[in-house]
Amino acid sequence: MNTPRLTPLRPQHLVMLGGTGFVGTHLLPRLVAQGHRIRVLSRNREQHRALAVLPGVSVHSADVYDRGTLLAHLRGADAAINLVGILNETGGARFRKAHVDLTSTLVAACREAGVRRLHQMSSLRAGEGKSMYLITRGEAERVVRASGLQWTIYQPSVIFGRGDGLVTRFAALLKLLPVLPLARASSKLAPVAVEDVCAAIAQCVQDPASIAQRYELYGPEQFALIRIVRMVAAALKLRRLIIPLPDALGYLQARIGELLPGKPISVDNFKSLALDSIGSVDGLAALGITPQRFSARLPELLHPRHGHAVLLDAARHVSGLAPADRARIAR
Repeated sequence: MNTPRLTPLRPQHLVMLGGTGFVGTHLLPRLVAQGHRIRVLSRNREQHRALAVLPGVSVHSADVYDRGTLLAHLRGADAAINLVGILNETGGARFRKAHVDLTSTLVAACREAGVRRLHQMSSLRAGEGKSMYLITRGEAERVVRASGLQWTIYQPSVIFGRGDGLVTRFAALLKLLPVLPLARASSKLAPVAVEDVCAAIAQCVQDPASIAQRYELYGPEQFALIRIVRMVAAALKLRRLIIPLPDALGYLQARIGELLPGKPISVDNFKSLALDSIGSVDGLAALGITPQRFSARLPELLHPRHGHAVLLDAARHVSGLAPADRARIAR
């Protein structure tokens, strides 16, 4: 497992937005292990109270779109970490609101609160193509770069790990469908492990050399989407017919997918996949992090455990976590 190569000069007080999501729950134990105190802002702290078992972590119910609320939580903090992002629009969750408006509000609140340091999650190919996900990610990056803050931007490819949206989604579809039509089957991805993304962020939190840097975070293997799906099917020992669709039918599939529960694919996903999610400047190598291989991790990812087990595994490496607290996480 990658561990940060630096020891912070002093523990920092961090405010994290999006800390209850996939990346955040993997990142928190790393930051705790470095001695930082983290205030996690969530829409409903009661749903995520297990996170507060980690030493130095507090979870607060907050409307992160409200500048006054952000200002109150940011006062006295050393840095903000913004992990908020959506892959699909549902209900009131809109790309521009989640990516651009929130980032603008956060930047303004950081300035007013005197918080100079900002860590911003983005995406490979941000600002390119016709996908609103990528377009608004790019707009958010421009807001951050023009903020006058000491920023670092992270641009991951598709992230894999226990409970991800890649392996988990295709495994569910393959178990359900004997024939799987696949849009954008030739789109290329360089999957990156969530542990490696978190190692990069944790290192940059304590390394001033990362200020004003953008890090492309991608894995050492490149696959066409159809190969990833076939690998998942093989690992599950399922005989499935996977049919690559021409773009016209792929677009139709995306339109239909938007109407299905969980949106297995959307038109915006279809547009995102028009661009290969492959980087050109190895951010993990620049940070001295050896990336994990997707193919080696795949069998493990197909046997998920209880959602809190990821947190518990990481928490075992954090000094000061009592056995009773571990038990509370596991429940």
